Parts: sequence; structure tokens; C-alpha cells
Amino acid sequence: MIKVSFLYANEEGKNFNMDYYTGTHMPMVHQRLDSMGLLRSEIETGVSSADPNAPAPFVAVGNLYFNTTDEVHEGFKTHGRELMGDTANYTDIRPQIQISELV
Repeated sequence: MIKVSFLYANEEGKNFNMDYYTGTHMPMVHQRLDSMGLLRSEIETGVSSADPNAPAPFVAVGNLYFNTTDEVHEGFKTHGRELMGDTANYTDIRPQIQISELV
């Protein structure tokens, strides 16, 4: 199984609208990518670092799950520009993106 992670660093002075992300952006992601192999998604909101008094290193993490990297690449070739273009509607943080294989 392949996991695509979008990590939004917890940077001072930056904004992240979780309501838009969960209520508008992620439903759009599913509308575009479910038919292209997207199995499920998860959304995480940062709580703290390992030190409970320190802020979380990421304000949010979005995870998408596919069976193959080919599905990921085809989905993003087809819809990536639109989906990444929507980022400005919920944050001014440039996400770090990692594609991983679950072992």
C-alpha cells in the first residue's frame, strides 16, 4: 500500500483553515481521486511535540492511501494542478510531500 503524506509545518505567522480543509478540500480530493484508486484519507492536527509543552512540528498532516504508485502518479497528473491550486484557500504553508510504501 502507498501513502502520500502532505505535511504542513507549524510556522509562526502562517495560517491553516482546518474547517475548509476538512469540509471542502478533502471532499474535492475524494471526488477527483476515488475513481483513480484513492482508497481512503486521514487528517491529523498537531497537538504537541514529544515535549508536551512544545508546539507540534506540523499544524496538520493529510494522508492519502492508494494501492500503487502508478495510481498516485496518474491521479496527480490528471488532477494535481487543480488540487494543489486549492491550497491557497486553506493555508499559506507550502506542504512537504512524501510518497511512502507501507511495510
